[in-house]
Amino acid sequence: MMKADIIVLGGGPGGYLAAERAGAAGKKVVLIEKNALGGTCLNEGCIPSKALLNSAKIFQHAKEGAVFGVLTEDIKLDTEQVINHKNQVVNALVSGVCAMMDANGVHVVSEFGYVEGKTEEGFVVKAGAETYSADTLILASGSVPVIPPIPGLKEGVADGTVWTNREALDATKLPEKLVVIGGGVIGLEMASYYAMSGVNVTIVEMMDKIAGPMEREVSDILLRAYRRKGVKFKLGCKVTGVTPEGVLYEKNGEEKLEEADQILCAIGRRPYTENMGLENLGLEMNRSAVVTDDHLRTNVDGVYAVGDINGKVMLAHTAYREAEVAVNNILGKEDRMDYSTIPSVIYTDPEVAGVGESEESAEKKGMKVRSVSLSMNYSGRYLAEVQQGDGICKLIVNEEDNTVVGVHMIGSYASEIILAAELMITSHKTVPELQKLVFPHPTVGEIIRETLFL
Repeated sequence: MMKADIIVLGGGPGGYLAAERAGAAGKKVVLIEKNALGGTCLNEGCIPSKALLNSAKIFQHAKEGAVFGVLTEDIKLDTEQVINHKNQVVNALVSGVCAMMDANGVHVVSEFGYVEGKTEEGFVVKAGAETYSADTLILASGSVPVIPPIPGLKEGVADGTVWTNREALDATKLPEKLVVIGGGVIGLEMASYYAMSGVNVTIVEMMDKIAGPMEREVSDILLRAYRRKGVKFKLGCKVTGVTPEGVLYEKNGEEKLEEADQILCAIGRRPYTENMGLENLGLEMNRSAVVTDDHLRTNVDGVYAVGDINGKVMLAHTAYREAEVAVNNILGKEDRMDYSTIPSVIYTDPEVAGVGESEESAEKKGMKVRSVSLSMNYSGRYLAEVQQGDGICKLIVNEEDNTVVGVHMIGSYASEIILAAELMITSHKTVPELQKLVFPHPTVGEIIRETLFL
């Protein structure tokens, strides 16, 4: 049995960053990951989807280039080259993670890890033919797609007529008609890629709006942008079945069929905790999620859980910060996780980003707030670069102390600008103090300054 200081179970963003930080601090770390390092984010999610979306955006912009004085003819999208580029990006980043593990002395085990329990040797994990023990265990097994018990759905995934995000990111042949089940982040990003690539796309969503908890004013603008791209929506519709012909859904008591030659299930993800031996530890669970406190500790002394496995905010950048908090506390450095200002982004065209409170969440908390919105067209750079743009910047201001508690944007570069908004919120500066900030000109980010003066 190999003895380590820390065993990390899972090599996604939370797992590999925890391993790196602990290794850099001189700890003997074993990282167990059955698939490629980088987890879902790097291999089947965040990174590959952005590579595909960028290719589709370039293709779309080339087709619409005449308005900007760029004349093109016979524009085509080579899907095989798109996938090749995506794979090159993924491989380069996975290699980088591997090099980072080597540089920090992390022992990587490419096997499935099973927790046998705790003995005098510490926490014992079986991986392949070897057994490992450590005084500290960090759980970072990530998440898997939700496949609800909809008639025909499981069978469709098995025979390939239904994709999950994994298959959708590897398709070299575009379907003629794609039906996406779910109008959340994953469904919207994949719908954006396929629609811009020329596919006839329909999204079936149970809610009466898209993008889940996003500010309704922003989600309504995004809905209009998708419709301009030709995407069709069936909102307020419950999926009742999947057939070889397409997706059955019900609205107002009437069942209808949305025909498709390919279906994408993008209903969401859930923590992956099955068959790992976690029951041998006596962990407190909330359904499939491992319960953690703001130090990322579980109810079992010496066991931490970071990333999607704790089900709190299932985003890669959340996992990074959780990994830092967990390792800092393991090393005896006081650190706590704050989930109140974690940015969320949808990398569509246009981009969407938000951080902090929405009008709805503030109301639920009993906060007295005012909201102000301003068209992105007040930014000179935005107006120069975007055709028929109707993006906005929306600020949520706490009326009690006149501080910004939420920022929500739709428009170009929103994913890059939102960090400035997060810093504004966490600084707790008043609106008059924030008005003194000097933004570079011309930038799209200036829209925040303009909105502050409303």
